[in-house]
Amino acid sequence: MRLDRCEELPDWRAYTAIIAMGGPMSTYDEQRHPWLSAEKRLIAEVVRAGKPFWGVCLGAQLLAASLGARVAAGPQPEVGVLPVTLTAAAAHDPVFAEAPSSFACFHWHGDTYELPRGAVRLAGSALYEQQAFAYRRAYALQFHLEVSAALVAEWAAVPAYAASLQQLGRAGEVPAMLDEIAAAQERAIALARELFGRWLTRVVGLAAPRAALLRRSA
Repeated sequence: MRLDRCEELPDWRAYTAIIAMGGPMSTYDEQRHPWLSAEKRLIAEVVRAGKPFWGVCLGAQLLAASLGARVAAGPQPEVGVLPVTLTAAAAHDPVFAEAPSSFACFHWHGDTYELPRGAVRLAGSALYEQQAFAYRRAYALQFHLEVSAALVAEWAAVPAYAASLQQLGRAGEVPAMLDEIAAAQERAIALARELFGRWLTRVVGLAAPRAALLRRSA
């Protein structure tokens, strides 16, 4: 679903789960991007109805905002491959319990959010206390585990993303950033598949893929 291309929001009741990914805009920039207001309303309805939700980067900030938490510019931009550390509460979470206590992942953001009331903080970093949280059946991940160097190179070539890097003062760092991602992407993407797979099976309630079941029984 591409709201920035004037595609209308569907009726979320027809879906098993909702996923919101990233973007170069801020959640509070409704004047330039009016569709943000409608998306936040939809996310609030989805989550309060108990529908599973997965939000990454902007999607995480939209979840926080939809739950009434403040989203604002962070202390400084967080861009590049940097470590994230899980909280003690993550050890009891169905998605994060089996993840390593600390791992390297890609960041590209200048905004952060307050923890919504009733949410459980799952991860933080040296610069940003809020890196992941869970609220009922909804999950927010501020960081990117799922990206490859090739994908980030494509992002950097998109005018809106290039402008974002310029604003964050990192426009000249793309080649070095891509090298960092290439070195970390194998482990990061493997962890992304594990976390997302556990969300699908343990939170959404989908059956585990047959290949995964065969690996476990081998």
